Amino acid sequence: MSNVLVIWALIILFILQPDVAHEGAVTGAQLFTTALLPYLLPYIILTQWLLKMPSKRVTGQWSRYIKAYVLGSFGGFPVGAVTVSEMKKNGEISAAESSLLVASCHAPGPMFIIGFVGNELFGNTTSGWKLLIAIHLANIIFFILAMSIIGRRYQENIVPIVPKQHSTSPLLRSIKDSSSVILLVATTVIFFSSLSNVLSHSISSVFMVDMGVTETLLLAVFEMTSGVQSATEHFAGDAIYPMLIAAILSINGLSIHMQVMTIAKAAGIRIFPYIIARVWNTLLVPILFIWIY
Repeated sequence: MSNVLVIWALIILFILQPDVAHEGAVTGAQLFTTALLPYLLPYIILTQWLLKMPSKRVTGQWSRYIKAYVLGSFGGFPVGAVTVSEMKKNGEISAAESSLLVASCHAPGPMFIIGFVGNELFGNTTSGWKLLIAIHLANIIFFILAMSIIGRRYQENIVPIVPKQHSTSPLLRSIKDSSSVILLVATTVIFFSSLSNVLSHSISSVFMVDMGVTETLLLAVFEMTSGVQSATEHFAGDAIYPMLIAAILSINGLSIHMQVMTIAKAAGIRIFPYIIARVWNTLLVPILFIWIY
């Protein structure tokens, strides 16, 4: 019942503020087409293509983990979830291993961090590299600790899967599978950008709070890239600015979480370790970044 009331309340807000909702949706669409799609689509297709190519199965336990991390963690969200899901479907990793890998193979793309955040926001690529290192350090430490603490309970025998015979080429199948992921990303980015825009205007009009602070906080919760842009607009030059950017990138936003959870659930992967890892990263990445910075 409470969910129904929340949905109707949001519908009413959208009806009362159609211009604000439209502005947020346009911002989300522009963000997706200019900042996300050009980087995300080619990498997802190439990763899917590589995973669908007939190849010798990687047998070593840590070799499989390294493969998942390298392919999944350097293409941006939600490439990690896509990669791990595909490896689970191929029988390369167990269901238990896949849940820890989805939690760990989760990082923004290096082109986004170094090029956009480092060069355009911080003014130098060195800061972007430092932030990227902090993010990957937090992920790797989490995975190693998780495997050392509960790894034995998570070990399962992987049942070999006989590859299916497909009439279409691996490239065509990778393009087909990638299209659904891209549609999911576009939908969540546009929806949450519009929602956060409506909520920030509504809260600022009812309560005596700063619009910039409200907008940045809500965007950080709902849509990461928009939150980074809002933080830059309102807090650039402040001493807290670098840590704020690191924190927003660590929180990820509901848009990205919905993408990952949708992909993981479709592959039968438990998401509880993913939730724990996001709390871990939110706390640790800003500290590591300031320490390195």
